[in-house]
Amino acid sequence: MQMYLPFCGIAISNAQLFAASRKEYDRSRALLEVVNDLFEEQTDLEKIVKKIMHRAQTLLKCERCSVLLLEDIESPVVKFTKSFELLSPKCSADTDNSFKDSVEKSSSYSDWLVNNSIAELVASTGLPVNISDAYQDPRFDAEADQISGFHIRSVLCVPIWNSNHQIIGVAQVLNRLDGKPFDDADQRLFEAFVIFCGLGINNTIMYDQVKKSWAKQSVALDVLSYHATCSKAEVDKFKAANIPLVSELGIDDIHFDDFSLDVDAMITAALRMFMELGMVQKFKIDYETLCRWLLTVRKNYRMVLYHNWRHAFNVCQLMFAMLTTAGFQEILTEIEILALIVGCLCHDLDHRGTNNAFQAKSGSALAQLYGTSATLEHHHFNHAVMILQSEGHNIFANLSSKDYSDLMQLLKQSILATDLTLYFERRTEFFELVSKGGYDWNIKNHREIFRSMLMTACDLGAVTKPWEISRQATELVTSEFFEQGDRERSELKLTPSAIFDRNRKDELPRLQLEWIDSICMPLYECLVKLNVKLKPMLDSVAVNRGKWEELHQKRLPSQAASSSSFSSSFTVSLKDIN
Repeated sequence: MQMYLPFCGIAISNAQLFAASRKEYDRSRALLEVVNDLFEEQTDLEKIVKKIMHRAQTLLKCERCSVLLLEDIESPVVKFTKSFELLSPKCSADTDNSFKDSVEKSSSYSDWLVNNSIAELVASTGLPVNISDAYQDPRFDAEADQISGFHIRSVLCVPIWNSNHQIIGVAQVLNRLDGKPFDDADQRLFEAFVIFCGLGINNTIMYDQVKKSWAKQSVALDVLSYHATCSKAEVDKFKAANIPLVSELGIDDIHFDDFSLDVDAMITAALRMFMELGMVQKFKIDYETLCRWLLTVRKNYRMVLYHNWRHAFNVCQLMFAMLTTAGFQEILTEIEILALIVGCLCHDLDHRGTNNAFQAKSGSALAQLYGTSATLEHHHFNHAVMILQSEGHNIFANLSSKDYSDLMQLLKQSILATDLTLYFERRTEFFELVSKGGYDWNIKNHREIFRSMLMTACDLGAVTKPWEISRQATELVTSEFFEQGDRERSELKLTPSAIFDRNRKDELPRLQLEWIDSICMPLYECLVKLNVKLKPMLDSVAVNRGKWEELHQKRLPSQAASSSSFSSSFTVSLKDIN
């Protein structure tokens, strides 16, 4: 035995050395794979972080891995803005479900998973924390752990640094699968992983910043190519002009002919609306500035088929008619009325004749700059602000700082309200309030919803006009849609949905019936319940629906039977309309 055992000892030592070297080899290889991941993916923050987390979790053999990014790396206050989590497949599904269920009752999944007290400590000090027994450590929040179905035993949390040696977040792993605490080797490996994590995050953020800068520059150059201010001669012309009365212009009529005024007459009519509503006097708007602002707003509408200056004026005219006819002028504040009127005139500034869905599909500079939610509406508002900030165009110059701040907030709400997605999100609440008699003019949220519904009602107002006017407007917007559909087919290699496809133009009557039934009719019915003086609008919608029904039966008798099956597919395409 004495002769035999030394050879056993040598064999065991060799095996241990081989296992250790094999472990170091695997770890080094994992780090090289992380480097490879960095070169493969530099455009998606979530993808790169999760790739690195997955490798770290696999190598460290732990139950959970998470990364939290700081909201502001310059701020002395630690506040996390983004979080990423990864759960080991070896964790019990039952434990995971009970964990999620309990966390939903208290705080968010992300907030709980990374224990804030430890994460904040690491983020503020820049020092790693390695806790072998969480319940014996005073820095650990045991109460949060006890309300969940997931029991934390050990914690390893390290800071994430960027290339400027600034802390941009923290990374954390929980519970080794073998039940042992994280050792020094684990900590060194995790810190090495986090170095690459920091590089990946830094590169991705820089890439995103470059992309946004390019988008901002592209949008700015595009706007500048169209942006123009009016000449002094134009301003002087309207400043000296006699402005016709409301009765002469007919702008207080809900059934106003949208095509009755030329481009100059629309400017004088807009001036009359401002004066009639008392905006010029109340807010001490310089008349010359108002003329200049209106002319510049007109110039900043592109020559597209429908979403042009005439459409903006018609939306404003209908708002004026609704305010005066239904008596909303006495209910809304003067600041609210001013925001609605200005919002109507500016709500489609610099419209390109294509919708939000097209911006997203084409990856346009606008979509990259503003994101895919209410892309154009954010652009319209920012364009309106740009005009107001141009020299000699600030019609709000004489407002107090508070009124100015309130007005700009109301103006933004008004313009964003023309996003149909927002309309769908809020209309159910509005309909229920009105139908149940729970609408209250004294509640701020109720007033905000009402203003949003008013903006939508005016934006879609062509459907409330006499048949010939309504049909002419429909033909214009349909032609604009067809042009977008042509671009989708030629530039994006996509098949446009029915309402954008000129090859399916015979389906227009049926599409209009769905449009009226799904979007328009419910809104105007609800507004009439709120104020019966608006009933002529609803009556016109009903008449126009009847006309489209006649055309539908006349032109497409063979498709009448398939209306119900078509309805669901068209409802889905409503998302594309906006």
